[in-house]
Amino acid sequence: MKTTRPYPQIEIDTRGAKRAQQGHPWVFDNEITKQEGAPEDGALCDVVSPKGRYLGTGYYNSHSKIRVRIISRNANDKFDEDFYRRRVRYAWEYRKTVVPGEDSFRLIFGEADRFPGLTVDKFHDILVTQTLSLGIEKIKHLLFPLLVEALEQDGIKISGIYERNDVRVRELEGLTQNTGWYSLPDRPAPESTSVEIEENGIRYQVDFANGQKTGFFLDQKYNRQAAARLAPGRRVLDCFTHTGSFGLNCAKAGAALVHSVDVSETTIACAKENCALNGLGHLVEYEAANVFDLLPTLTPGEYDYIILDPPAFTKSGKTVDSAERGYKEINYRAMKTLPRGGYLATCSCSHFMGDARFRAMLQSAARDAQVELRLIEARAQGPDHPVLWNVPETDYLKFYLFQTV
Repeated sequence: MKTTRPYPQIEIDTRGAKRAQQGHPWVFDNEITKQEGAPEDGALCDVVSPKGRYLGTGYYNSHSKIRVRIISRNANDKFDEDFYRRRVRYAWEYRKTVVPGEDSFRLIFGEADRFPGLTVDKFHDILVTQTLSLGIEKIKHLLFPLLVEALEQDGIKISGIYERNDVRVRELEGLTQNTGWYSLPDRPAPESTSVEIEENGIRYQVDFANGQKTGFFLDQKYNRQAAARLAPGRRVLDCFTHTGSFGLNCAKAGAALVHSVDVSETTIACAKENCALNGLGHLVEYEAANVFDLLPTLTPGEYDYIILDPPAFTKSGKTVDSAERGYKEINYRAMKTLPRGGYLATCSCSHFMGDARFRAMLQSAARDAQVELRLIEARAQGPDHPVLWNVPETDYLKFYLFQTV
């Protein structure tokens, strides 16, 4: 293999080349057949097909099964500050179009924005980042100030950047876990690690240092709106409530009552605080309980609207069968509890529980519960979490609204 480009070159097999040509950015370790030069971990290398065709340039990491993460397919790109500035601006311009005027949203969604392994959520004046690839880790000193620059050029003040790198996935990249304020040269780190945001007219206190993931799940914003439209006058059971968001949206929309449940005492305390912040305590009751234990004890017809927003029951293809049994159990129990004409909101946030399999599970649960499902809406994650059709891993959230008949 010969090249005049400044980067080491990785040749991959036919299988990997086909996927790369279809637009997928990952090259796995077992797809590499030849190597020219000595790519450094976290540095750039070129990827070529068995016939020497240029497929892209990406970050190399010998510690990871994802050996190369392609960031560009343009052989003329120069990976300097202007390149990353354009990429950041492109992501920001997209958000301005699809979630205009929003105070909180996902600014960078990893591979979908061609920043592999990087998540950036904006909560009011705070950016919360999660860096899961070595290549991004090595350029964050360049990248993070560009994020601030892009927003502040449009008059959006950013007080600080907080890193939530407390995930074991980093260890697969040869990275250590850490959390804390990223040091910006022109401003001191804020004193508080919580911030108040507003979504759909509901106020939340977001603990971005200790909450799950980056502190708040922004991907369900429009699904919460859709769920709330069915709530007026109904008795709502909000399962896996976390910070209380689905229940609070329903209460604000005019539900007769809301019973919000989560297994964690900590998240129930957080949800109660959010409820008080919105003056909805007269409508919402909270309970720390295991949903799997609670649902079988309910009296049929006790609630006429049940919302199921569980955590990901599987984060691997190896455990998807067990996860499917869990999804079926809670959906079956909900369907058995609802009266005829009741309403069900149900979802899965696991990429490995694909949409076709999730739908088949719901059909099976409905048969066992001896009900029929009338589809109201089928939805996905919000547009600030964009899905690239050539990267299936970016498509993860399934959300369905049904009437049981």
